[in-house]
Amino acid sequence: MKIASIPQIYRNLNRWREILSVLSKYELANWIGRLGPEFAKDLLKTPDGTAIARHSWETRIKMALVELGPTFIKLGQILSMRPDLVGVALAQELEQLQSDVPPDPPEKARALIESELGHPIEEIFSSFEDVAMASASIGQVHRATLLSGEPAVVKIQRAGIERKMEVDLEILAGLALLAERLPEFRYYRPRATVAEFQRAMRRELDYRRELRNMQQFARDFKANPRIRVPGTYPKLSTRRVLTMERIDGIPLCQADRIRAEGHDTAELARRGAELYLEMIFINGFYHADPHPGNVMVLPGDVFALLDYGMVGRMDERLHEDFGDLLVALSNQDAEYLATLILRIGTVPPELDRPALRMDLADYVSHYGTQSLEQFDLSGALTEMTEIIRRYGIPLPPSVAMLIKVLVTLEGTAKLLNPTFSLLEVMAPYQKKLLWRRFSPRRRLRKLGRLYGELEHLAEVLPGGIVDILQQVETGKFDVHLDHRGLEPSVNRLVLGMLASALFVGSSLLLSRFVPPLLGGVSVLGALGCGFSLALGFRLWLAINKSGHLDRRK
Repeated sequence: MKIASIPQIYRNLNRWREILSVLSKYELANWIGRLGPEFAKDLLKTPDGTAIARHSWETRIKMALVELGPTFIKLGQILSMRPDLVGVALAQELEQLQSDVPPDPPEKARALIESELGHPIEEIFSSFEDVAMASASIGQVHRATLLSGEPAVVKIQRAGIERKMEVDLEILAGLALLAERLPEFRYYRPRATVAEFQRAMRRELDYRRELRNMQQFARDFKANPRIRVPGTYPKLSTRRVLTMERIDGIPLCQADRIRAEGHDTAELARRGAELYLEMIFINGFYHADPHPGNVMVLPGDVFALLDYGMVGRMDERLHEDFGDLLVALSNQDAEYLATLILRIGTVPPELDRPALRMDLADYVSHYGTQSLEQFDLSGALTEMTEIIRRYGIPLPPSVAMLIKVLVTLEGTAKLLNPTFSLLEVMAPYQKKLLWRRFSPRRRLRKLGRLYGELEHLAEVLPGGIVDILQQVETGKFDVHLDHRGLEPSVNRLVLGMLASALFVGSSLLLSRFVPPLLGGVSVLGALGCGFSLALGFRLWLAINKSGHLDRRK
């Protein structure tokens, strides 16, 4: 860790101590769970009295995040969207993370609204419920009625949450720096993951971004009567306060109640999936959390979406890549599927490409023969993600999010219709993807961009070549080589040569009885032999730790 980070550690010392205490407790419980005696497994417990060591590793991680508080709960929820990094089992466990946090007292909620909007509550709303209707780790929601009589909900940030999260984000950056030094954590790319989390959290702490998302969804679906986006009130919204229309309906998580109301659940599942696929593949801007609690059914089989803090975007490259993935899977082309995965993801240098292609061949032979009606798209995407993670190929966040959304969407639709097949509903959109890719308009646009890049290259290339030639003529042209990983090998080679030379020289001293002598043995020769043997042993330990000399690739 850098010296510059020491003041940050000292400034947040209590929080550092608290976090490290919780992490060490759960790591000790992990050790006891694997190796400890039976009686010791009940020694370490969570704040609610649950024995930690008797749970699975994934459950223990979830428990640790809950105990560490709001920032770490949010970290777990975001990591649940990245099964390519943490694995499918852990991602599924982290999906269950819910922050059961009591709301702020009414006086704090009122004070925040008044300070943000600049007026007393009575001048803004004709009625305002002090008791929050819902409360989470970052914010809470209150019912209200506007002065015009329209029902509304007011979403406000919790008092002091921004400062708490800034402290935790600073500490997470320090922990990520330490984790990068440990080989077992290096694959998870701790620093890149924490940087991605920091960006996501800072976006979520700004309610103006969520307001803009809602306004864009309202524009995209203003002519679609099957979906209702809550109206927004920009003049009553700020960075920490969001005022929107109140909509009452039945959440999809209450599937039995929806059936009891007489809705056709099979038709609802199909319509809901079509709405999401339209967002993804037509609009290119989609609601990224189709959790059953975030989708409501209104009278007339109309859908209403809640919580627009997490959204995804589909650019042209992502459209192409995902369309190609579906084509490779439907054509059972394992070679092309492997090529796509290697093109999309970050390929580690030690990747076993033949083994990856063999696993993908087994994968497509299993899923490629399933009929359209019986195809398990969520299972296929989940298994493909697990294969990618096993070979250490992290996906771009946009691709990982899209895969997770489709998996969650199919699971949500199956609450309404257990026989639902997302791929069957997706078939028309797959054709649209292919047509969009090969459409003349898109080809011309792509050729236009390519022409612009070639034109720029033609402008700068002659000048660059002239500069290089001038440097060569004046003797200022230098070539810098970066020998990554070569320095440790050179150091070991030099150490081995020194140890060998010292041993040979000391042996000569011993054989020639060079004084001073002790018991007829050259003291300098004996010391030199002992030191050379110690150097050789240290060199052997270093080689044994990093890799054996006879290891074959």
